Amino acid sequence: MPPGAPARLRITQTETATLPDGRWITRWTFGAPGGVTAEVLSLGARLEALHAPDRDGHRANVVLGGAHVADLLGDAAYFGATVGRYANRVARGRLPLDGTVHHLATQPTGHTLHGGPDGYATRLWEGEAVREEHRVGVRLRLHSPDGDQGFPGALTAEVGYLLDAHGELTIEYRATTDAPTVVNLTNHAYFNLAGEGNGTVLDHRLRVDASGYLPVDDDLIPLGPVAPVDATPFDLRDPHPLADRFALHHPQLGPAGAGYDHTWVLDGTGLRTAAVLTDPASGRRLECRTTEPGLQVYTGNLFDGSVTGRSGRPYRAHAGIALETQHFPDSPNRPDYPSTVLRPGEEYRSTTVYRLGTTAG
Repeated sequence: MPPGAPARLRITQTETATLPDGRWITRWTFGAPGGVTAEVLSLGARLEALHAPDRDGHRANVVLGGAHVADLLGDAAYFGATVGRYANRVARGRLPLDGTVHHLATQPTGHTLHGGPDGYATRLWEGEAVREEHRVGVRLRLHSPDGDQGFPGALTAEVGYLLDAHGELTIEYRATTDAPTVVNLTNHAYFNLAGEGNGTVLDHRLRVDASGYLPVDDDLIPLGPVAPVDATPFDLRDPHPLADRFALHHPQLGPAGAGYDHTWVLDGTGLRTAAVLTDPASGRRLECRTTEPGLQVYTGNLFDGSVTGRSGRPYRAHAGIALETQHFPDSPNRPDYPSTVLRPGEEYRSTTVYRLGTTAG
């Protein structure tokens, strides 16, 4: 291979495990050998692993995931998954739309989270390998019938994972409906740039390009208006170690369990940088760009060791951080928030890019 030429991109497809009903789960592994490679499962259209080199060239998986299928159907159901039909929370499962109030399936909290107790994270998606000139990956599709978890309208959802030789993973979402509904899809990967199972992310440095955020109540439902981040732990316009921000003991850190589980209202529009996460020890750097108006940051505050990762190590508090690009939680009940309504003849489109690289020592 000539000096400076990108590594040849490859993709393989295997049947990796079975669900309790006997259906096979498919895994696609793709990327540049020796560089960044991804693993995606048909179960939940899930980013199961993302291997990346550190500043010295040593590769590690930087995405958390359950070690067994039972985990992915249980406590680790959201890890790396495509969540929907509505990512994040809908208060009391109440969905008003065009003069009718639809009642969604709810979790034990009494609210609807990530599409309900049987959301898209535990569904088996249909997928096919994709090979482009400069990218390789997989596109997955799911049909969600009218009334699924209480949502009106039959929805056809598609998510594509496409990785280039430079470590840029693009996630493309598409959806259409046969009746008015709401759509808010996101990826729920947890990152630990030191390597999956390798301690906490408290020493990671996070920058979020947002001047405002959404304060929440004790059930993590937004209180309403956007609040400025100024003089709060939510001011991440300059990068800060997470531990330093949490040490400020702001009352809004309490509802999430001593950390973040909040939406930042991103500055700007179009595909732009939302956040940059770095691990000073390994030198790994993750840039997140998105077309979405919000970024939900969750720092794994309530991880209790009940999930063991592929490393064989249990995940405890702050073992990973989720950077979920999305519209705002509870938007159907908040007419002042950006609309998530999708109507027949329209196409839901959303793009998020995670770029992995390194920083100097």
